[in-house]
Amino acid sequence: MEQAPDPAPVAVAPTPSAATVEAPPKAAAEPVVEAPRFNAAYLNNPPPGYPLAARRRGIEGRVMVRAEVLADGTCNRVELKKTSGYDLLDQAALEAVKKWRFVPARRGSQSITAWVEVPITFKLEN
Repeated sequence: MEQAPDPAPVAVAPTPSAATVEAPPKAAAEPVVEAPRFNAAYLNNPPPGYPLAARRRGIEGRVMVRAEVLADGTCNRVELKKTSGYDLLDQAALEAVKKWRFVPARRGSQSITAWVEVPITFKLEN
């Protein structure tokens, strides 16, 4: 009787065990960023003056101003985000906001520089 040949060896790939699989490292939680504020009553930010020429012509409008607020609460620069359609009103809003004080943005307990949008409405009262 003939003997059957020995079976050929079969390669088996090792399976990873739980000990060799690593979970991705957890990222440190970022502190929440609180946006700057311009409407706190104690800041005493005066509204922009209504330009006399605009008042005489019955011009009204809404301006959206972007202001960069530094960590100390001062305004570093302003940009026109959305025009009222009237240069007189736009310029009055930009000039006023540039002089305002703000509650600065915060990241956790640290004050930081950040941008805020400030709506300014020019409306004539009867």
